[in-house]
Amino acid sequence: MFELRDIVKIYRGGHRAVDGVTLRLGAGVLGLLGPNGAGKSSLIRIAATVTRPSSGQVTFDGVDVLARPDPLRRCLGYLPQDFGVYPNLTAREFLGCLAAAKGLSARTSRARIDELLELVNLTGAGKRPLGKYSGGMLRRVGIAQTLLADPRVLIVDEPTAGLDPEERVRFRNLLGELATDRVVVLSTHIVSDVESVAADIAIVAQGRIRRRGSPEELLRASAGRVWELLIDPAEVARIQARHVVSRMVRTPSGVRVRVLAPDSPGPGASVVPPDLEDAYLDAIHQPTGGAPWTVSR
Repeated sequence: MFELRDIVKIYRGGHRAVDGVTLRLGAGVLGLLGPNGAGKSSLIRIAATVTRPSSGQVTFDGVDVLARPDPLRRCLGYLPQDFGVYPNLTAREFLGCLAAAKGLSARTSRARIDELLELVNLTGAGKRPLGKYSGGMLRRVGIAQTLLADPRVLIVDEPTAGLDPEERVRFRNLLGELATDRVVVLSTHIVSDVESVAADIAIVAQGRIRRRGSPEELLRASAGRVWELLIDPAEVARIQARHVVSRMVRTPSGVRVRVLAPDSPGPGASVVPPDLEDAYLDAIHQPTGGAPWTVSR
């Protein structure tokens, strides 16, 4: 069991990046979904023992992580949003250095690196200097390094940045396989990155958890709040000023808009079933106030 309780992070100048978040996590994928600046990365860095909270508790298997971080660190794989490498080293050399730092023997690390380079589709580029890698290839090296020590807890922050669509699908499938007996936290602002792999999603905005649940539960929370209507192109600006518009499609008859609203946004509007993107936008645009939403799972 991995738990963050009442986590607050306040930066210099008084900015409250994380505002009373509680998360209890077991095996499986938690999709931490929110816009840029929502506080996801601050929360992720606290969970990964990179930084300390201003207040709150972090425990792993009953151990106080803030007082004793090493038990968690020994079984943690972490991919930060800004992942740095040594450009003159090859992927094999770089992963070998990290494997040694994690305490893997030379024989074990060689076999593990071979396995991971194949897993992230970099076997043919393993001896090429990292300075000659594309952004997507570097991201795949970052994914490989999180798995070196076969971690029990895997925390990844915007892991698919720079990956092409095929690589993103490959990585999501990999996360799903790994989550069978691991705690996996996937932080992203991309809805499609979590909807196919996470059975548990926490939507974060302004440092708070706005909603948490399965995809089905999140969809039910937004039922009856998603509308579609056909409008004249001249009306688009007015609709956007009054409502959250999740998408627009121009047709020969006008502009078909999909709108989030508690009541009908105009003549001819009809309620439609929400998708996960609608549920996400509905959650982050809900009014703030009151106690932070904390959910146990």
